[in-house]
Amino acid sequence: MNTIFKSFLIVTIFLFGFWNISYGADVAKIGVIDSQKIIEKSDMGKATSKIIKDRWNEMTKTLKDKGAEIERIKKELDQKSLVMNKEAREDQERIIRNKSNDFKSLERQYSRELNGLQNDLLGKLEKNVSVIVEEIGKKEGYTLIMERKVGGVMYAPSAIDLTDKVIRKLNALDQKKE
Repeated sequence: MNTIFKSFLIVTIFLFGFWNISYGADVAKIGVIDSQKIIEKSDMGKATSKIIKDRWNEMTKTLKDKGAEIERIKKELDQKSLVMNKEAREDQERIIRNKSNDFKSLERQYSRELNGLQNDLLGKLEKNVSVIVEEIGKKEGYTLIMERKVGGVMYAPSAIDLTDKVIRKLNALDQKKE
């Protein structure tokens, strides 16, 4: 009986004595950010959006004015075509074709320009956000910080959302530059 008790005691100590020993790596500390929210809420993001929107509005107004001019010339041609001679009508049609081609060319140019502006400004914003996220990750011991939409994150508790912290640091960085 004494041997059974000793065996039981040894098994008990072995099982419960090592209970608190952890095998494996530290628990991963994960964070998420929402880039869209950063663009909408940060000072730098708002300024970037405003620049892009203002330029888009200028371009749209110019294109609208040129389109209206083409329509005016077409309407004028339709009204006067019966009383015009063949040469004058062909002249007006050529003017309309040229203006339409210029319009399409300007539209493509504006599209390229707007894409370039957007890429440039959002690239600068993304670079600043990356620096801030890396700083937070290193300083606070994060294993992984993901972008909510691009990273495929469907759900994340608000406790691991670092977006507001990134916005505060980005705003502070933006104010230092001024």
